[in-house]
Amino acid sequence: MKSITFYESRRAGGFSRAVTRSLSASVLSLSMFVAVSASHAQTAESTEDSTVTYPAAYFQQWAPVTAQDMINRIPGVGSATGSNFGGSSGGRGLGGGGGNQILIDGKRVAGKSNEASSQLARIPADKVHHIELIRGTSAELDVRADQIVNIVLTEALSSRSFSYEINTDRYMDSHVQPGGKVAVNGQQGGFNYLLSAEAEPRHDFRPSAEVSVLGDFSPNDSIEEERTRDQYTYTYAANLAYDINADSSARLNMLYSDYDNTVDVDRRITDLTVNPPQTVIEREVIPGTNNNWEIGGDYERVFSNNHRFKILFIANQKNEESTRERFAREAGGSEEKELYLNTDATTEERIIRTSYSLGLADGQDLELGVERAQTTLDSRLRLGLPGPGPGSDSFGGLTPVAVSNANSTVEEIRYEPFAVHNWQINSQLTLESSLIYEASEITQTGDVYNQRDFDFFKPKLDLRYDLGNGKQLRATATKAVRQLSFSDFVASSDTRDDDAETMAGNVNLRQEQVWNFDLGAEYRLPNDLGVIDGSVFYMQHIDVIERIDVSLTPDDPISANGNIGDGDMYGLRLSGSVRMNAINMPNLMIISSLEVKDSEIKDPFLGIDRRFENFDRGRFQLGFRHDLPSLRINYGMNWNNRLDGNIKRYDIDNIENMYGDPNVTAFLEYVTPNNIRVRFDARNATNNIQCRDRTRFDGRISTGAISEIEYYCAEAARVVSIKINGTF
Repeated sequence: MKSITFYESRRAGGFSRAVTRSLSASVLSLSMFVAVSASHAQTAESTEDSTVTYPAAYFQQWAPVTAQDMINRIPGVGSATGSNFGGSSGGRGLGGGGGNQILIDGKRVAGKSNEASSQLARIPADKVHHIELIRGTSAELDVRADQIVNIVLTEALSSRSFSYEINTDRYMDSHVQPGGKVAVNGQQGGFNYLLSAEAEPRHDFRPSAEVSVLGDFSPNDSIEEERTRDQYTYTYAANLAYDINADSSARLNMLYSDYDNTVDVDRRITDLTVNPPQTVIEREVIPGTNNNWEIGGDYERVFSNNHRFKILFIANQKNEESTRERFAREAGGSEEKELYLNTDATTEERIIRTSYSLGLADGQDLELGVERAQTTLDSRLRLGLPGPGPGSDSFGGLTPVAVSNANSTVEEIRYEPFAVHNWQINSQLTLESSLIYEASEITQTGDVYNQRDFDFFKPKLDLRYDLGNGKQLRATATKAVRQLSFSDFVASSDTRDDDAETMAGNVNLRQEQVWNFDLGAEYRLPNDLGVIDGSVFYMQHIDVIERIDVSLTPDDPISANGNIGDGDMYGLRLSGSVRMNAINMPNLMIISSLEVKDSEIKDPFLGIDRRFENFDRGRFQLGFRHDLPSLRINYGMNWNNRLDGNIKRYDIDNIENMYGDPNVTAFLEYVTPNNIRVRFDARNATNNIQCRDRTRFDGRISTGAISEIEYYCAEAARVVSIKINGTF
C-alpha cells in the first residue's frame, strides 16, 4: 500500500509562498497584457454595440472539429486546456443567472443535466455559421447572464452528420478504462435533431495517509488508505427542435444517465499508543446504484406586433442508493463486520415557466411571467452495528440502530411571478431591471412533521455602459435566494469523518439570501488581441447555512447544518486572455486570472468573528494555449492555485484546516488532414496533494480541551488519456 509523505514545510509558510508566487505571476501577466495592447494584429471579428460576432471563417485556420473547438479560440471565453464551456445550470429554477450562458440559435435548452454547454462537443464545426458573444441585455434573450455565447447554425433543407469519440484513460493505479461517444446531428426542413450516446470512464484512485497525536502531542495512530471507485457513466440524450412556421417553434430535450459504481476501501490502522504498535486491517465495500432522467421542452410564438409568448418545462428524477459495509481484522485474527449503512434517496423536480414579452416604447421592452416548481426528496437510511441485540438481514446481519429522522420526505412548492424591464437608454447605455416575488411552502413528513411558508422579494438592476472601442462598464445589484440542499433536512451518511457514521438532519432550515453588488469593466483589445476584465464585489449573506448545535442533552454534542446568522463577503477579480503578438506569436494565447477575497461571520460555537466555512483567500490561474496551424497541432497547460491560509471548517467538537498543492492540467492535440483529432490529456498532472488538519476536542470546541490532532493528506491521482474524435 502506498503512503504519502507529510511535508511540514507545506504547513509552515505555505500561504506566504503561495501569495508571493501568485502576485509575482500576476505582475508578469499584467505586464505582458500592457505590452500586447500596444501592438497590432489581423482582425477576424466584427463588433456592433455590445455584441461581438465571430464568423465561421475566423476559426478555419485552427481546423476545428466541433463547436467546442471554436469556443476555445475566443479570447475571454475559451480555457487554456479546452475544457467544456459553462456547466450544469443546477441551482434554483429556470430564471437567468450570472456567469456565462450558452444559447443555440438564440434559444436556451430547457434542461439542467441536458443543457446547451453539454452539446458543444456534439455539434460539428461545419454546422456553425457564426458565434455571437453578447455582452448586453435584451428582452429577446432567453437567459440573463454576465456574458452570453450564441451558437448560430447553418441553414439547410436537408443534412445529416455524425460525430464520434474514442477515449482511453490510464490511472495512477495502472487501471486502464476505455470509453466512447457517438452523436448524429441532422436537419429535415424545419426539423432539427441531435441524438447522442456515451460511455464515460469514471474510475478514481485516491491514496491517502493520516498521522495523529493526542492532546499532549504523544503519538496516537497512523492510517494508510487506498480508495478505488469503479464506475462508468452511460448517457443517452436527444435534442429535438421544430420550426412550426416563421412565427413559432418548439423544442424537446430528453436524457437518461446510469452511473452505478462500486467503491472499495483498503485501510491499515496502526495504534501507536501501545508497545509494540498494533495494526488493524479494515476494508469497505460500497456498491452504489445511481441513475437520473430528465425531460424538458419549450414553445415560443412571435405575434404580428412582435410580442412574444414562451413556455418552458422540466421534469427530472435522480435516484442514488449505496450500501457501506466495513470489515476489520487484527493480525492473526478473523475478519468481523463492524458497520452496515444503507442510504437510499430519490430527488424529483418539476418546473414550468411561462412569460409574455411586449414592447412599451422605442428602446423599452417588458417581460411578464410566472414560474412554478415542485422539488421533492424521499430519503431512507438504515444503520446496523455489532451489539447485544439480535441481528437482522435487512441490516447486514448486524443489530439495527435507531437513527433520528432517518426516513423522511421533504417537499417544496414554489411560485414566482416576475417582471423584467429592458431599457436601451441611448446607443451606449442599457438598463435591465427585474422584480421577482417568491412564495414557497416546505413540508416534511415521515419520522418528523414540519410545514412552513416563506416569501421573498428579489430585485435586480443591471446597468451597462459601452464606451466604444471594446470598452464596457457594468454595475449590478441583485438579491438571490439560494437553493436548499434537501439532504440537510434528514439524517445522512457522514462522508467526511470515518469516526462518525451518520450526520443529523435539521427540519428547521431556512433559505439563505444573498445581496450581491458588483462593479466591473471589460476591455476587448483592438484587432482581436484579447480581453482584460476586472471587477470588485460585495455580498451580504442572510441566514447563512453552516454547522450549528442541535444537541438534545449537554453531554452528547450533536451538530447539523443550520442557519447561523448574517455575514459579508467582498473581493477583487482580474482576468485576461491575450494573444502574444508583441513577441510575434499571435497563435499563443496567455490566459490568467486572479481573485483575492475575504469574508466575516460570527461563529455560533465560539462567538468569534471568522471567515465563512472553507473560505479561501482567493485563487490564481495562469495558462496558455499555443496553436501551430501549419502543423495542425495545438497544446496548452493550466496552473490553478488556491491561496491557502486559515481555510477552516468549525464544527461542534472539531476544527478543520485545509491546504494543498496547485492543480496542473496539460494537453496536446493533432488534427489530421481529414479532420480527425487526436488529443492527449494529463489531469492532476502533479497529483495535486490536498491536506487537512483536524483538531478534535474533548466535548465542545468551546472547552478548549484538545483530545487529538489529525494530519491527513490525499492525492487526487494523476490521470492520462488519449481521445480520438471526428465527424463525417
